[in-house]
This record gives sequence, C-alpha cells and structure tokens, in this order.
Amino acid sequence: MSAVQIPKSPKVILGASIIGFFLLLMIVGPYLAPYDPSATNFAPNLTPSASHWLGTTSLGQDILSQLLTGARATMVVALVAGLVATFLAIGVGVAAGYLGGRADDGLSLLSNVFLAIPGLPLLIVIDSYLPVAERSNAFVIGLIISLTGWAWGARVLRAQTMSLRNRDFVEASRIIGESRTRIMVAEIAPNLLPVLASSLLFTILYAIGAYVTLAYVGLTSTSVWNWGTMLYWAQANNAPLSNEWYWFVPPGICIALVGTGLALVNFGIDEFINPRLREGGLSARQRRRIGMPRRPRLGFTPVRRVPGAMTRLSASEPR
Repeated sequence: MSAVQIPKSPKVILGASIIGFFLLLMIVGPYLAPYDPSATNFAPNLTPSASHWLGTTSLGQDILSQLLTGARATMVVALVAGLVATFLAIGVGVAAGYLGGRADDGLSLLSNVFLAIPGLPLLIVIDSYLPVAERSNAFVIGLIISLTGWAWGARVLRAQTMSLRNRDFVEASRIIGESRTRIMVAEIAPNLLPVLASSLLFTILYAIGAYVTLAYVGLTSTSVWNWGTMLYWAQANNAPLSNEWYWFVPPGICIALVGTGLALVNFGIDEFINPRLREGGLSARQRRRIGMPRRPRLGFTPVRRVPGAMTRLSASEPR
C-alpha cells in the first residue's frame, strides 16, 4: 500500500480538487454573487461583458449571480440525499447480509421493490404531495430523493457482507460473545469502506441529476435558484433557439464538472482497493522509475512486480 496511496493518484487529486471547489462555492457562492439573482434591473439579453460576465436573461437578470447562488441549493440537496441514502443502504444491506433468514428475505424484498419502481416518476408523485412551502426546502427535497437512491447500494453491501460474515475475525467476535449490532458496526462495516465510498459518490451524482431534472420540469419552487431552475427558465424563454448559449451552457458545464470530479475520485478508489488496477494511476515518470512500460499493451492490465518477491517466496517453500 505504501507505493501508491490515494492522494498521489492524479485522478483523485483532480477529482477532489473539482469537488472541493464546488463545495467551497456552495458555502460562499451566494456571497460572491455581484447582483441579486432575481433582480430585473438590467437590459434584457445582454451578451457576456465586463459588467455581466455571463450576460443577462430575457428579464434582465444577471446569469452569473444565478449560477453562484444556485450552487448552494444544488450541492446541499446532493449531499443530504447522498448521506441519507448511504446510511439507509448501510442499515438495510449490512443487516440483510449478516442476519440472513427471514430478516434477509424481508429486507431484500424491500430493496427489490424500490429497485423495480422507476425513480423519477416516484419522485414526481411524492413531490406533488408536498406543501408548496416545502418544495423550496433543500433538505426536504434531499430527503425525498434519498428514498429512491438507497436500494442499489443496499444490494451491493448485502453481497459484500455475505462474503465477510463467515470470515475468521467475525467468527472470533461471535465466539467471545459480542452482540450482532457491534459485530456489524465494528467488525464488518470498516471492511466495507471502499464500497461505501463508491456508493456515496454515485448516490450524490444521482441526487444532482434527480434534483436538476425535477427543477427543469418545473416541479420544484422556481423562487429557489439552482442549476435546474436556470435550465428551466432558459428553456421556457427559448434560449436555445435564440442562440443565448451563455444562459444554459454554464449550469450544464457545472453539472458535468461535478459528475466528472465524482467519477475521477471513484476511479482512484478502484485503483486503491484493486491491486491489479493500482498501477493505473501512475504517471509516465513514475512508470519509468519502477521499470514499467510507458504505454501498456492494449487489453492488458499493468502489474508491477516487486523485486525479490519470488526469491522470498521460493525461500519460504518447504524443501
């Protein structure tokens, strides 16, 4: 593990930098907005200039201010939905995989039901029953999205838990009298951290897509600025047909960048937990230093061979 750590992987560094930037934007974005995003004090349909870096809308609103202000609601919903869905997945998946029997059957049935139900129509139905005031609450929207995003992670965690529950360290904990809850929390869950991290990243990405979709079709409060609301108003005012690219392209780029950052971090986690992928994050200079080809053959996974490993192995064999 000492040769290649996660912070040294270029993919993780780049992905973490992108995610860190948007998390910072979530905190300070509304304070950096040069104007009130809802104010209509400017000339409509202005192209990007020194006064308005991203131009103005057809109502005379500053687009940059909307983009910076909308980062907070978008990221808050994504984080709330990702964290809550991950906790639900841990509780259901680990319990089903470890307990087995009727508990496994019941929890697996619950997971399969949520997997079978289409996520977006279910979100639309649940959102339609919310009071109008709650549709502008980012925490409430995040909780609703988490209800449709936990089942896949629960299934993965159940399978991983079933492969761990008969290991020696789990059997030892059971023999000495530890409770089931402590075994699941202290013995099994720490061994699932890479899977949990991957599940969290993809759940956050799913939450962003779901929230933007709900806002784009006009099911959330249009008084709360987020990147989906910007796309909604751009489409409603025919910005694509009017060639007002500066209205709908910036929020699309921000959504794509967040997704790219999450994917890069996930690739780095895969390299960290999979020894056969661990050399994939090395730069060309690092490859030359350890004697690996700069460009591996197509279809082959590069694997570094530690000098002296075979010698130690042969010396330990019985003669």
